[in-house]
Amino acid sequence: MILPTTFLTAQSRLLVLRHISPASSDRLCRRFAGFANAASTTNNNNEARLLLSGPDASGIVASFSHLLFSRGCGIVDCSSESSESDDQVGTESHRRMFFQRILFDYSNVSVGRNVIEDEINDLCVRFGMKSQLSWGDKRRRIAIFVSKYDHCVWELLLRHRAGELDCDISMIISNHENLRSVADTFNIPYRVFPITKENKLDQEQKQLALMDEHNIDLLVLARYMQILSPSFCNRFQNQIINIHHSFLPAFQGGSPYHQAHERGVKLVGATAHYATTKLDEGAIIEQDIMRVSHRDDVKDLIRKGRTLEKTVLASAVKAHLEDRIISHQNKCIVFSE
Repeated sequence: MILPTTFLTAQSRLLVLRHISPASSDRLCRRFAGFANAASTTNNNNEARLLLSGPDASGIVASFSHLLFSRGCGIVDCSSESSESDDQVGTESHRRMFFQRILFDYSNVSVGRNVIEDEINDLCVRFGMKSQLSWGDKRRRIAIFVSKYDHCVWELLLRHRAGELDCDISMIISNHENLRSVADTFNIPYRVFPITKENKLDQEQKQLALMDEHNIDLLVLARYMQILSPSFCNRFQNQIINIHHSFLPAFQGGSPYHQAHERGVKLVGATAHYATTKLDEGAIIEQDIMRVSHRDDVKDLIRKGRTLEKTVLASAVKAHLEDRIISHQNKCIVFSE
């Protein structure tokens, strides 16, 4: 059964999706993957995540579910979505696309991982799909980039301490000394790379070398007030998450909340997205808004905006770490928790 079309209207770069009902997806997974038997033996240390994307076709869910079942895996969760159909035919951008996230337990797997990986690749070739498989046994290593604002980095560090973010925060990198005390509070290495117009590229090369040395998987720009060069962004495609206010492109520059207050805006918001070579135009991961009124002064707008920024950024990072994001063209398909 297909539910009615769901429109995600926060910004035009968010994908319009038609959802397969949870009940239908669940029935398919139970039928082809032995859900009931797997449930009693599930071990979080042996849960893998498989992301699939490609042209929609009959048999995709059944084929991948049966593959996992035949190799002793049990599906713990399965979510599927397809892009809304379009009357225009013949171009890649207008083909109906299918997206799926499968969380499966491999405690009782009957073959080596390489066998399952090869068979998944064979099915992807058959259906013309792309896949991303994470076995869940390696914690992601994160580097947080900051400047002088501390609200976002505090949120990330506190959530990490509470066990909400499954990763290792390897270091905090900044172009200022201001937040060293925050890093010291959590015993996290703090590296400073002062940046000027003249030394920017050289400093970025040093930062990249540090990322390579520590095998960093994800960069989080927690209000890092520097524009990354195209070469830097290209080194970490879909591995850099940025946060900013949602006034763009209306209010640009260094005082967006002052400009917004002068215009009497009724909403403030925040957007988390993957950083790309095009400034603030990467695929959107998470957004949120809050109503404001003429009673709010500039300080109120800034306070409410910062509250949104830190929670939206943390939600985006969590989704990335849990492999709940599929990037397609310039959009993100984000599966729910």
